[in-house]
Amino acid sequence: MKKLFTLIMVLTVSFAVNAQIETPQPSPFQKIEQKVGLTDVTLEYSRPSMRGREIFGNLVPFGKLWRTGANNNTIINFGSDVTIGGKALKAGSYAVFTVPNKSSWDVIFYSDTNNWGTPKTLDESKVVAKVSAEVYNLPMDIETFTISFDDLTNDSAMLGIMWEKAYVAVKIDVATDKTVTDAINKTMNGPSANDYYASARYYLESGKDIKQAVTWMNKAIDMSKDSPKFWWLRQQSLINAKAGDKKGAIKAAKQSLELATKAGNADYVKMNTDSLKEWGGM
Repeated sequence: MKKLFTLIMVLTVSFAVNAQIETPQPSPFQKIEQKVGLTDVTLEYSRPSMRGREIFGNLVPFGKLWRTGANNNTIINFGSDVTIGGKALKAGSYAVFTVPNKSSWDVIFYSDTNNWGTPKTLDESKVVAKVSAEVYNLPMDIETFTISFDDLTNDSAMLGIMWEKAYVAVKIDVATDKTVTDAINKTMNGPSANDYYASARYYLESGKDIKQAVTWMNKAIDMSKDSPKFWWLRQQSLINAKAGDKKGAIKAAKQSLELATKAGNADYVKMNTDSLKEWGGM
């Protein structure tokens, strides 16, 4: 009896030790945080690998709903409202399902994220957006399933999905311009030099009214003339150049160059020098 008890204790300790051993997961979890314009986007998914297997049309059948990864649902969270495929999605979390086919995929954003894998039956009332995405054939195999945020702009990003030799992408639009423009209009009731500078720079980068950008940047520079900033003057030179005021652009670039040189900022020294050469100011 004593020997039996000892054997049980040894086995118990052995199993306890084994239970503490951590090994790599076959489909590792990944979490991506991406800022798109002013919108925070988070993606959580698991990443299976090919391991010599044929993926699409075999491991992942054509024409059938797929969890888009492994293990639990692939989940995307938007910090503010977005638009996908012409459909408005409220801020919040969504499961991402797909239906792969040879030449195109259906990419589905689903309001219920509490499914392990795929739901037995897709509830159409929970499909908040469904987009058809063209399949692009890659020149090499992507061994590990990958989702990425590609082609980032102030107003959009492409949600890219790739595995084996297939790449598909769905555009996510965010309301950056409206948000910033509303903030600018509100702030202009009593703006500071920083507000004028930020607004002017946004108008320059977004291709909006360049005359308005000139006015705002001039006000920012005038309000900060006691402590001029070389990076502000750099933006003033670019705005003047775009507005067709080469003389004003050269003047601002020379001031920026002088201050950047004193500050020891080699990047701005080079940028201003290059611009002055381009504009005939050197």
